[in-house]
Amino acid sequence: MTVPTVLIHRDPTLLARAAAARLVTRIVDVQAARGGAALVLTGGGIGTAVLAELAATGARDAIDWGRLDLWWGDERFLPSGHPDRNETGARRALLDHVPLDPARVHPMPASDGPDGDDPEAAAERYAALLRAAARPEDHGPVPSFDVLMLGVGPDAHVASLFPEMPALYEEERTVVAVRGAPKPPPTRITLTLPAIRAAREVWLLAAGEAKADAVRLALSEAGPLAAPAAGARGRQRTLVLLDRAAASKLPPGLERIASP
Repeated sequence: MTVPTVLIHRDPTLLARAAAARLVTRIVDVQAARGGAALVLTGGGIGTAVLAELAATGARDAIDWGRLDLWWGDERFLPSGHPDRNETGARRALLDHVPLDPARVHPMPASDGPDGDDPEAAAERYAALLRAAARPEDHGPVPSFDVLMLGVGPDAHVASLFPEMPALYEEERTVVAVRGAPKPPPTRITLTLPAIRAAREVWLLAAGEAKADAVRLALSEAGPLAAPAAGARGRQRTLVLLDRAAASKLPPGLERIASP
């Protein structure tokens, strides 16, 4: 796994703005090199704030939105349009404001979808969609996502992979259902660590003092069972994007880059 690069910004607003600018550059570079790009979205406060900043910047016009595939790292298993779904927040913050190709937007199934109230079937449906999108050069059952964004929870969870939960032991499946999550709602769908590690770049995002201990665990010698964020690494690069409060308890000796 790649060694994380830690980037520290003064406050959550500057963190979200800088991450949005970095995202534009990354997507434009990938599209120039390969034509299309694949991005995995995350929910949560800072993840949604990044999308809102992306919608607000004029630089967003540099992206060819019609050649961008959008996926999700996890989802609350709730009805379509529910305000707590990550998809709903992403559409409100960004997706409804840019000219995406609807066929390239891949939300995780909702509880009122074709699988009904069966999260296991819905997870397999999403896994099948990922398999169909993977190319021979991806060498696996999911696309090689160009950027996979993940918020870090105060317990060091990422996506809907919570400490000590069964999903963390998964080594074969790329998408699983989660029941009994410690954070409501209890039923969710999530990418597994093998799917996350297929990404070329993984970006871990955290803001606020409440995330400082989780960030420390994610960047220490804690294993992914205790701190799932410690197992989320990209094949080519892993970025940890923080504000100063979230970075206040970083392990000593860790290389970091502080923005003004």
